[in-house]
Amino acid sequence: MAKGFYISKNMGLAGLLIGAVAVVIIIALAAVYDKEKTKNQNKPVDGVAMLTTASPTTSSTLSTPKDPWEHYRLPDSLSPVSYNITLWPRLVVNASTGLYIFTGQSAVVFQCKKDTDLIVIHCNKLNLTLLNGHHARLTGLDGATAPTVKTSWLQVKTEYLVIQLNGKLTAGKSYRLSTDFQGELADDLKGFYRSEYTEDGGKKVVATSQMQATFARKAFPCFDEPAMKAVFHITLIHQRGTVALSNGRDVETVNSTIDGTEVTMTRFEPTKRMSTYLLAFIVSDFDHITGSIENNNVLVRIWARRKAIAEGHGNYALNVTGPMLKFFQRYYNASYPLSKSDQIALPDFNAGAMENWGLITYRETALLYDPAISSVGNKERVLTVVAHELAHMWFGNLVTLRWWNDLWLNEGFASYVEYLGADYAEPTWNIKEQTILNDVHKVFAVDALASSHPLSRKEEEVNQPDEISEMFNTISYSKGAAVLRMLSEFLTEPVFARGLSSYLNEFAFNNTVYSDLWDHLQKAVLTTPGMSLPHTVHDIMNRWILQMGFPVVTIDTATGHITQKHFLLDPDSVVDRPSPYNYTWLVPIKWMKGGVEREQHWLLQETDRHPPMTTAGSEWVLANLNVSGYYRVNYDMDNWERLLNQLTTDHTVIPLINRAQIVDDAFNLARAKVINTTLALRTTRYNQINAISFACRMGVERCRVLTSDWFREWMLNPDHNPIHPNLKTTVYCNAIAAGGVAEWDFAWQMFKNATVATEAAKLRSSLACTKVPWLLNRYLDYSLDPAKIRKQDCTSTINYIAGNVVGMPLAWDFIRARWNYIYTEYGGGSFSFSNLINGVTRRFSTEFELKQLKQFKEDNARVGFGSGTLALEQAIERTTANIKWVAENQEHVMKWLANECT
Repeated sequence: MAKGFYISKNMGLAGLLIGAVAVVIIIALAAVYDKEKTKNQNKPVDGVAMLTTASPTTSSTLSTPKDPWEHYRLPDSLSPVSYNITLWPRLVVNASTGLYIFTGQSAVVFQCKKDTDLIVIHCNKLNLTLLNGHHARLTGLDGATAPTVKTSWLQVKTEYLVIQLNGKLTAGKSYRLSTDFQGELADDLKGFYRSEYTEDGGKKVVATSQMQATFARKAFPCFDEPAMKAVFHITLIHQRGTVALSNGRDVETVNSTIDGTEVTMTRFEPTKRMSTYLLAFIVSDFDHITGSIENNNVLVRIWARRKAIAEGHGNYALNVTGPMLKFFQRYYNASYPLSKSDQIALPDFNAGAMENWGLITYRETALLYDPAISSVGNKERVLTVVAHELAHMWFGNLVTLRWWNDLWLNEGFASYVEYLGADYAEPTWNIKEQTILNDVHKVFAVDALASSHPLSRKEEEVNQPDEISEMFNTISYSKGAAVLRMLSEFLTEPVFARGLSSYLNEFAFNNTVYSDLWDHLQKAVLTTPGMSLPHTVHDIMNRWILQMGFPVVTIDTATGHITQKHFLLDPDSVVDRPSPYNYTWLVPIKWMKGGVEREQHWLLQETDRHPPMTTAGSEWVLANLNVSGYYRVNYDMDNWERLLNQLTTDHTVIPLINRAQIVDDAFNLARAKVINTTLALRTTRYNQINAISFACRMGVERCRVLTSDWFREWMLNPDHNPIHPNLKTTVYCNAIAAGGVAEWDFAWQMFKNATVATEAAKLRSSLACTKVPWLLNRYLDYSLDPAKIRKQDCTSTINYIAGNVVGMPLAWDFIRARWNYIYTEYGGGSFSFSNLINGVTRRFSTEFELKQLKQFKEDNARVGFGSGTLALEQAIERTTANIKWVAENQEHVMKWLANECT
């Protein structure tokens, strides 16, 4: 599943180089501003401190689950074989309930693995029809006799249907469990849900689904764990004139009349053996365009709103899908496993995309591209998200993690190889380098906290739905991508790919743990002539995935001594989580001296000496070439000076990615008190010349006038937008920031009228740029109104507002005052809570803000924080580190800036 935002390479590199300085300045200035502001804020915001919520009481001591239905993990006594599922979503409101509903029947065939008199199966928010007085009907198969049902009930907390029997099921025998049910086709973006949009002046409704991670149980009773793979026989009943889609091709479509209602019944080919979280059911009146994989009878289709398809917005995705599927077939050395590849753009979708096998779902911004309106950045996002999801068709879908504690194996891998697939489809874009910006540098900020966690957590740490959702984080995606990229680099890509192919072929249609991958990569190493590693793949990689964090490698070029140390943003923080390796790593160091690449060196202990790294004269050493390793680098002061001199005299000698690395490493080393802040600021000088020159040439006032004039020209003629697609985000934001109510209201109207999702997204983010507090407060209110802002966009809208210096305290007050409502409405398992907490608190740097954070945690302990629990702890830790940094460095930063400006 794709997450996050995407930026173009050039913008990203420039932003990284300049942004490091900006962060320092913003934190320093924000501290001054907040000190003045808090002089009159010696008490909590009105209403917040006294906020009370009606929430369930919790025991001060946690009771140990005793019965199987009290555990969040299924018993190991039953294993599903196949399901027969029929679902009928109603796309009009039910007259008797006032709700959109769906009805369904499910029959699951399962094999008994251990004698038992208990059936425990997931079921959540479904109204089950009583069959002979019980919630389900049990039948024996192949001569087996089914015991009668003694009692049955729904265990709401653990989301189970529990059936106690009068006798025992027999190990080795098969049975069928049948249920009839009704559920709400809600707009909650989970399970089988409802999406709405307006087209040709009328409201249209789509029935669609999102099963990952624990929401299939909300669509039908099922064994809803990734290792419980089965074959699914799907039939959808739907309104005449609509089209039904599922994982397989449709094999039969029949018109019928049920209870006086004319419907169509669409039956699909049986799926391959697969996990419940990869299922998809969609009913809509969408249109599509069609293609195929060359020399392969695989149907490729892009589905979207009819107008979007008619205007060609799906063409780019179709054009790159075929080549990327072809690339992945060759890369994995395995044919595409299915008969078709459908991809569909949905108006309402919580994640960026979801890799449902054979029917991938996307946000419209991640699949549709309009060359007349969308920017180059929008095109790049479509490319990389499609590549990410197609990569999952093998790694994740064909071979699946056994349990969610190893989610990184799915998402980290797709986050890495998405750049390989994208590079194949667009070879001139040099897109592979973007993994440094989008993954490595991003995750460094999180993984340098003492509250981080290992890539692979213990199974017992990940049980409840909100704990599972919490795993969909930067560590799983970006650190996973970074360490797998490092592994590929030191193995070489051909060896890495050969091991992958062996792994996929052995475990096709089954489940694995991470060590299975290490086994196959080690076999590839052993069968490669002339290749050797200092330790096995297991020994090397387990240190990167079983302990959190990463090292800073320090090189003394006067002596050749090398050391490593666990890097922490706040060196005074206490690491409570023990490490089996005492926070040391086996570190592959690619390096150059004097501009010439040298032989890779392995750092295998805390300290080492490598004589070739000693220098003479003006020679300099640069380690971690192209940021191929997951670590930061520090040097002796003389080497820093020689690197700075090289950057100033001829920075092109140093690879582009490493120029960004030097700046990023330096500023973070300064924050961790490893080097002084002035040294870090000096790393930006080589880029400062161009930036200052550009600023002098344009002038701040001239920029404001130019953007405001373009925007005003659009306001005078709303049907003709004169702003170039690549400049829209900048122009919209600056014009709204410089303007007032008229500009904001115009942008809001254009947002409401937008029919292209990427255009709507630019306007939605830019509306948060206003400096008028009451407009920002009104926008915050809009964010929780689904009639104004789609639920999928609520979190990012609040975060956009928090990104505005005026909006940050408003957004913080807003979520504190409404946390109970937000948590209840969006559910503890929502993927969005961690993003919301991180986004609103990321610039906190005062004692007052830290106090508010801790009070927020205390006030809402009973409500809970769901998947945002870890994010809240990290926000507290990050704020504490920021406070210390400001106290120790504010004076130095301001003095340096004053000197540079004179």
